[in-house]
Amino acid sequence: MDFYIVDVFAEDKYAGNQLAVVFGEGVKSLSDAEMQQIAQEMNYSETSFIPSSQTEDGGYDVRIFTPQKELPFAGHPTLGTAYIIQQEFIQKPVEQITLNLGVGQIPVTWTEDEDGDEILWMRQNQAEFYQTLAVDLVAETLGLEVSEIDSKFPIQEVSTGIPFIVVPVKNLAALKKAQVNLEPYSKLMEMTHSTEILVFSPEPYSPENHISARMFAPALGIPEDPATGSANGCLAGYLVQHSYFDQDEIEVKVEQGYEINRPSILYLKSQKIADKIEVMVGGKVVKVAKGQLF
Repeated sequence: MDFYIVDVFAEDKYAGNQLAVVFGEGVKSLSDAEMQQIAQEMNYSETSFIPSSQTEDGGYDVRIFTPQKELPFAGHPTLGTAYIIQQEFIQKPVEQITLNLGVGQIPVTWTEDEDGDEILWMRQNQAEFYQTLAVDLVAETLGLEVSEIDSKFPIQEVSTGIPFIVVPVKNLAALKKAQVNLEPYSKLMEMTHSTEILVFSPEPYSPENHISARMFAPALGIPEDPATGSANGCLAGYLVQHSYFDQDEIEVKVEQGYEINRPSILYLKSQKIADKIEVMVGGKVVKVAKGQLF
């Protein structure tokens, strides 16, 4: 089996979120337990597996594992895996590739920015909104004062395939201060569908961006993630649902990973059409390494 290491949501290599993409004839014969072992060996937030270079129902079958469990969907593995499929299997420019994931078929499209750099985009499932949560428990979980959370907007569980707890804070100082305390985190998890928390601030590090965010998922073996496409899809839907920018259509750039020295940029587009909120998440992919598994 071959594998690539790519950096996703990265403006350059050694930034963004690392992903190992495993492919080749040997992948077909791997058991679930063996895929899980390889993901543990790689020890990135996620490792993806491509069982075949042939399409099924117009898409490529892909499986995604964290170091601890399989996921039905994840953002940066979707973009990074589509990139490797285009590079290795198709070997020519494409407008779209579809991945067959646990949540269904997810299309990935290609565009270029003003500098001619490729941006890969995924259309996520429609944003769904669940319960809102008490500020005091969430503040305690994140080591924040209640006053540091932006009370103008709710703390809410949102999903575009995987649920996240979306937490608005007032400023960058509060975002930088946030850190998960495991005892209240465990209590919070008993009340929610989600094990993952996305915290965001309207103050970015760089003025050309719009939002800065962090994502914590200790229960999945991810103390903090450098860039989380699935979480930012939820954020995109949240921003429109609650008119965060006083608009029902947004196009913004989000920083993530700056606090752990893996600066990442995620491109978000979202709009409300009738009673549904459509979500697109984009980013750049950079090859870092290629190797073989024995």
